Amino acid sequence: MSWDARQRAMLEAMGLKVWAATPPAAIEAEAEAEADVAVAAAPVAGPAPAITKAAALPAPPAAPMRPPAAPAAPIIPASSDERGRAIAAMDWEALRASVAGCRACGLCESRRNTVFGVGNERAHWMVVGEAPGENEDLQGEPFVGQAGKLLDSMLRALGLGRGEGPAEQQVYIANTLKCRPPRNRNPEPQELAQCEPYLDRQIALIQPRIILAMGRFAVQSLLRSSEPIGRLRGRVHEYQGVPLIVTYHPAYLLRNLADKARAWEDLCLARATLQARP
Repeated sequence: MSWDARQRAMLEAMGLKVWAATPPAAIEAEAEAEADVAVAAAPVAGPAPAITKAAALPAPPAAPMRPPAAPAAPIIPASSDERGRAIAAMDWEALRASVAGCRACGLCESRRNTVFGVGNERAHWMVVGEAPGENEDLQGEPFVGQAGKLLDSMLRALGLGRGEGPAEQQVYIANTLKCRPPRNRNPEPQELAQCEPYLDRQIALIQPRIILAMGRFAVQSLLRSSEPIGRLRGRVHEYQGVPLIVTYHPAYLLRNLADKARAWEDLCLARATLQARP
């Protein structure tokens, strides 16, 4: 029994037509001689449908799938007053889209990601930092890296977190600037002014019961004060009717360990202030 004969018998049992120069009589004789092979190779569910020449053609390539389009940023008027009113009327979705597409100052040219904010949008606590650093710019989230770990530890000491959970046990974290200044330089007044309406709207949407301002630029921007943190901490301030407590930025505390005790005092003051509110 030749290999060609065995192969032809198996193909014919599967319903495939064999094209060869061998005379039909010889093919029939070889097929009968190999009937046992043909029966063994036959499919259990019955003969397969004949494959036509058209069916053997390769299928055309599938059209590439397009990613879903990102929400378009709202059109904001050029004048500062009109811009502020437009932002003040935005809901969360529109506000996020506006921040993501913002080109109101030169920081948009060097950023990798905008840093909108993170946390429970109905949280009782709101933490406001200064400007995104390199890690924040890469991840698009405020307070990451070593400073973020220290902040999380400080919050856990108060029974708070930045994830999901009851509003009274969660915080919302945002920065005064939504884009990183190049080489982590200090924010410029014009940059702070352009981002201020975004932070104002976040506070209005969250309606926090206490604000914890961390770092010189966050404190001075919210309180409109040029006084150093050392003179402003230890007492209760207000921002748009919300009690505000001043404290040091976690990045500063990593370099000045002696001030960690003072920062803990500020956290305790914030907790006592919140508990005393009706």
